Amino acid sequence: MKRRDIMRLAVLAAALAATTALLPSRDALAQDKKWRIGFSQATTIEPWRAQFNKDIVAEAAKHPEVELIITDGGDKTEKQVADVENLIRQEVDALLVSPKESAGLTGVVQQAIDAKIPVFVLDRNVDTDKYNQFVGGDNKLIGRAAGEYAVELLGGKGKAQGNVVEIWGGMGTQPAHDRHDGFHEFTDKEPGIKNLLDQQSGDWKQDQAYNIMATALRNNEKIDLVYGHNDPMAYGAYLAAKDAGREKEIKFIGIDGLPGEGVTWVNNGELSATFLYATPGAEGLRQAIKFLNGEKVEKTVTLNTMKITKDNAAQIMKDNGL
Repeated sequence: MKRRDIMRLAVLAAALAATTALLPSRDALAQDKKWRIGFSQATTIEPWRAQFNKDIVAEAAKHPEVELIITDGGDKTEKQVADVENLIRQEVDALLVSPKESAGLTGVVQQAIDAKIPVFVLDRNVDTDKYNQFVGGDNKLIGRAAGEYAVELLGGKGKAQGNVVEIWGGMGTQPAHDRHDGFHEFTDKEPGIKNLLDQQSGDWKQDQAYNIMATALRNNEKIDLVYGHNDPMAYGAYLAAKDAGREKEIKFIGIDGLPGEGVTWVNNGELSATFLYATPGAEGLRQAIKFLNGEKVEKTVTLNTMKITKDNAAQIMKDNGL
């Protein structure tokens, strides 16, 4: 062998030895193992849920030990059930799920529980309490706050009068029922308040709320207040009233409080108020990681709310760079 070839082999051997020395040991690789956490989202076509995803992704970026797998149910219960079944087959270390419908997701959530996968239910509950934790807002409390403010707008306790249009979210979701029940704890005490519609569901969507409101405007000469179970539906109702030339005679209340939506619409004077319903994405992921690291978690984590009116809307937008 030529001397030049011998030198090349020596250099190559030295390089390989150096590289091997730099590689982590098997024990080190084991220590670097990531938690694989699955998140089943009901849909991403609603702005609040798009923000929900942004929040959980931003939180995951703070945890290099976490591999986050996100699925989109496409606003279909059957698709979301299939997504969760797939995450179970992947044997994720923890499952986060935000159901489109409470009853529709209960069975597959129970499958995950039976498979010994820790389950964290976010925003909308399921019809079992065997999960590890629920993270979300108190929808009944938010409904009460909206009802109390509606009474104030319509003349005050004991004197309130007016015709109210309520536009429901999905009828198969507990948040819609809670937002309805909480609201009516206040408004039903006022004999001067009349409810014009009976469980009209806009399925959380602006266009469907527009159509409901357009029909209500045709059928009722006097509407004083609209309560939408979320901001896009309240705004859809506002747009229908504006197209009919009647928006100035009606107050509009929504729920969610996203800076680029509800808060902006309040600041513009299009909605009278919105109530913050923070997304549970970041907190849900933090709680799952806490559990996987062997720490104790509470059965329920309730996120805070706040009323947003013209008085504080501008500051909230400024704080969010809008």
